[in-house]
Amino acid sequence: MQRPLADEIRPKTLDEVVGQRHLLAPGAVLRRLIESGTEANMVFYGPSGTGKTTIANIVAERTHKALYRLNATTASLQDIKDIIADVGTLLAPGGVLLYLDEIQYFNKKQQQSLLEFMENGKLTLIASTTENPYFYVYSALLSRSTVFEFKAVSPEEAEPAVLRALSIEKERAPLPLTWEEGLPLQIATACGGDVRKAVNAVELLSSAAQPKKGELFISREDAAQVSQRSAMRYDKGGDAMYDIASALMKSLRGSDPDAALHYLARFLEAGDLVTPCRRLLCSASEDVGMAYPQAVAIVKACVDTAMQLGLPEAQLPLAQAAILLATAPKSNSVIEGIGKARADVRAGRTGDVPRQLQNVHADTTGFDNQQHYLYPHNFPGHWVDQQYLPDALRGVKYYQWGENKTEQAAKAYWEKLKGKEL
Repeated sequence: MQRPLADEIRPKTLDEVVGQRHLLAPGAVLRRLIESGTEANMVFYGPSGTGKTTIANIVAERTHKALYRLNATTASLQDIKDIIADVGTLLAPGGVLLYLDEIQYFNKKQQQSLLEFMENGKLTLIASTTENPYFYVYSALLSRSTVFEFKAVSPEEAEPAVLRALSIEKERAPLPLTWEEGLPLQIATACGGDVRKAVNAVELLSSAAQPKKGELFISREDAAQVSQRSAMRYDKGGDAMYDIASALMKSLRGSDPDAALHYLARFLEAGDLVTPCRRLLCSASEDVGMAYPQAVAIVKACVDTAMQLGLPEAQLPLAQAAILLATAPKSNSVIEGIGKARADVRAGRTGDVPRQLQNVHADTTGFDNQQHYLYPHNFPGHWVDQQYLPDALRGVKYYQWGENKTEQAAKAYWEKLKGKEL
């Protein structure tokens, strides 16, 4: 049976690993740890296909401990107990090196079962995860480990791996194998930073290569079909989703319509309508706010229309909302104001509601049964000067007028009416 190409091409040394120069360049901490043979507990965090398993294998080659492998998606507590039972026996006289893949799928009890043996050095853990370990890994386990973050591999770094894969397929092929110019970089770009995905694409394309004039030929058109949508990283509820949501929000706030459309498109290609709709609705109040108050109503209409239409037509009203928000004047006076007000409430800075603002049915004392509330509509300009904040907060300013035209016009109106600077 022929080995999968991704397994056959897997690097055996640190110098062969694609990408991760920030971790593996000469002098980098992780490289020094591996080369010195230090038995340190480590958590490898990063996207799929970036070398986490490969580097764990290289570490295992340099240790004298028995190597065990578990995948947290299928492993149980009994599997852990079985491994720990081997510690100190002839099966693992020097201790155990456990490579635990996808550790985020282990619950707290399963993770806790490793702690005692990590503490006394009988078990060395190398765990990998595609999710943020500070959210998914038990804090006591993290305190005994060092986290190393792996980055998506750039197309330029992935291209040599694609060329190596093509060379192996060329040797395997029953006929001479050739490919269209620019194909390796195209595959490397389409893999979205996942080298394993790129190598798998090479293997698939080689198997489907068409005979042409006595040789097998791989076209860029075939590569485009195989790699369609593969460059996009998206895992609903995972780090990638929140990263794209954050990028969309910050692009809207930064008034970059092109970037906003790009991140919106990534949601649409993933079939996720809910997440971008929430971000658009939030941005209308958080980032545009009083600079263009009508944005809330317009964006809400666009979101409602999109949810009624569904994909692919939903892309149009959502794109309209994104462009509107990105190009609208900006003001954060809304979020700043409510933030300050809530901070005071949380800190206990409240006080009694002023008498004139209390509910009428509260007038039950025999000392003062009058509220003395002044009804603003009975006065010129529908305004009268009276205290609204509690005594403890008298004079506090939460809302600060923005510098945009809309808020400055409102400020000028009220300054003229109230006869004082706001």
